[in-house]
Amino acid sequence: MNTTRTGTLKVPGATLHYEIAGSGPVLLLIPGGAGDAGMYAGMTPLLAAHHTVVAYDPRGLSRSPLDDPADAPHADEQVRVWSEDAHRLLELLAPDGEAAVLGCSSGAVVAVDLLARRPQLVRRAVAHEPPLVELLEDPAPHRALFAEVRETHRRAGAEAAMARLGEGLSEGTGRRAPEQPTELPPGIREMAGRMHANLPVFLGRVLVPFSSSVPDLAALRPVADRLTPAAGRDSRDQAALYGPAVRLSELLGSGFAEFPGGHLGAVEDPEGFAGRLLTVLK
Repeated sequence: MNTTRTGTLKVPGATLHYEIAGSGPVLLLIPGGAGDAGMYAGMTPLLAAHHTVVAYDPRGLSRSPLDDPADAPHADEQVRVWSEDAHRLLELLAPDGEAAVLGCSSGAVVAVDLLARRPQLVRRAVAHEPPLVELLEDPAPHRALFAEVRETHRRAGAEAAMARLGEGLSEGTGRRAPEQPTELPPGIREMAGRMHANLPVFLGRVLVPFSSSVPDLAALRPVADRLTPAAGRDSRDQAALYGPAVRLSELLGSGFAEFPGGHLGAVEDPEGFAGRLLTVLK
């Protein structure tokens, strides 16, 4: 039976909460959106049979408080800063540079930046559905949607903003915007309250700056063989979610990997997602 250990790491401006399970080569899991380490709870026992699994709460979310939260509502979060947080975790927990990294959604943006900035620490980076819409041929509609979602959050609150985000991502796909589930997936129940409290950070300070960032392709090209852009098969008709990973693969010549499920595949199908991840990491 795998036992999860917890710890904290002081970084500039925040204190990170992290969780460790298993043994073997380090696998760092970077959550996305309003999620925290609990996003990967369903997968951790499966992954921990092969890896030392490290998951954490990004700065300002859940159990990773900012030093001065009073300043937070007035400043966008920065991909570079979150990437340096991940770098410091790896320096602490995988100093030999043999770590693999999985990032999902905005966490995938961080994973890509981490590989570009600190390639000596990363053996393999899997970036699942990074919303890097500036890589697309026509980013303007997606840029406008995310800006509208942020403004909706400021004007009408998190629930209205999430509804608009779901509608916008579903437009042109023939599918209805997702409704609130009557029962949460087992892997997310414990995190649900924390995730709801994190929504203002995601909607107000992460969504727009992370999706509008542009990866350093020049820095990534020499290590492109270590990057696996990925997306869920259920996201094929959602350009803002599936398209950037495909385009990143094309630009760098990196192998693209399709995973089971959609944008939240790690939560909705942890067994299938973990199995695919282990295959990619081999």
